[in-house]
Amino acid sequence: MRAWNAPEVPTLSVVGPAVAIHDTASGERTTITPDDGTARLYVCGITPYDATHLGHANTYIAFDLLNRAWRSAGHGVQYVQNVTDVDDPLLERATKVGVDWVELAERETELFRQDMQALRVLPPEQYIGAVESIPLAVALIERLQAAGATYKVDEDVYYSVAADPAFGQESGYDRETMLALFAERGGDPEREGKKDALDCVVWRGERPGEPSWDSPFGRGRPGWHIECAAIALEHLGSTMDVQGGGSDLVFPHHEMCAGHAQVATGAPYSRSYAHAGMVGYDGEKMSKSRGNLVFVSALRNSDIDPMAIRLALMRHHYREDWEWTDDQLWSAVDDVAQWRRALALGAGAAAAPVVTEVLAALADDLDAPRATAAIDAWVAATLGTDGLADTSDPDAAATLLPVLDAALGLSL
Repeated sequence: MRAWNAPEVPTLSVVGPAVAIHDTASGERTTITPDDGTARLYVCGITPYDATHLGHANTYIAFDLLNRAWRSAGHGVQYVQNVTDVDDPLLERATKVGVDWVELAERETELFRQDMQALRVLPPEQYIGAVESIPLAVALIERLQAAGATYKVDEDVYYSVAADPAFGQESGYDRETMLALFAERGGDPEREGKKDALDCVVWRGERPGEPSWDSPFGRGRPGWHIECAAIALEHLGSTMDVQGGGSDLVFPHHEMCAGHAQVATGAPYSRSYAHAGMVGYDGEKMSKSRGNLVFVSALRNSDIDPMAIRLALMRHHYREDWEWTDDQLWSAVDDVAQWRRALALGAGAAAAPVVTEVLAALADDLDAPRATAAIDAWVAATLGTDGLADTSDPDAAATLLPVLDAALGLSL
């Protein structure tokens, strides 16, 4: 599967600091030092049954900032993202609207590509669909089977969470919390015949009217968690640097992915786990099931500058849960106009300290609000909003424009 087109990213004349992020598993800040100079990142992708909403955009911009911070620090980045182009929500939506599920998945994946390209999100080196990765999932299930970590319930194959001694260490949740989240997020804790209520399906046996594929376990399709684990192991090796996604993936998705991989390889799945907060709208988390969505494509089609959309999202720290309002968007539209006005002058307030602050902020757990505040301060000084314009640095704009693009993804 192809990703979207990569924007041209300027090369900075300075090197950014080492990058530290908050690790969900340990609850502590950790500095990411890739073993061979190349950081390995996996971010869970979309299930393409509807358009990209701002909750999606918030997550992918967050990890775009991580990608850019690593590059600013002089590292290569091996970035992998999946597309869950066959799953229950997609099949249910296709049936409901009377569209072929493959057609729906292709259409919404293409719209996602367009949204990511407009927001200047760097594309992954590998963009892998669930369907095309079925052979990888089958091979991983066979490894789990050989390790004695699977069993069958009727025509379905389940993974036993007891096979991984580290189960629970990624999320840190107690069993009661796990059971509640498992039921809420696609699990089946009450199914009869399971050894443990938290065991998850890795191969779903064929159901009437559903797509299915041949396998050593009978016809069917992979479970959700095995898909990501298989793709990550194939393209990033036994241990990646960061497993990323929204905070709603902490459990069960990332916990199960880690378990599958660790039982198969005997190595830690990821050195760290990073999770973006949830974006709310009208008092609740923005989600397709609730229907309280603001779509990136709808904003773009209303002639909203994608750079304003990106800036509005970056005004919030990536780990923060927050609520979207139209006022935030209009404020970002005004801010982008002011930033462009200041940069168009060429000269301005001293830019070198701003570059240092922006790179330091992003290396410090992707603190985009701190980075954008530094630009705000420079714009205010340059335009003289306090009554006294500062144009002491004749090359200010030329110094700032590359870092705005390379580090923050803002093309102004």
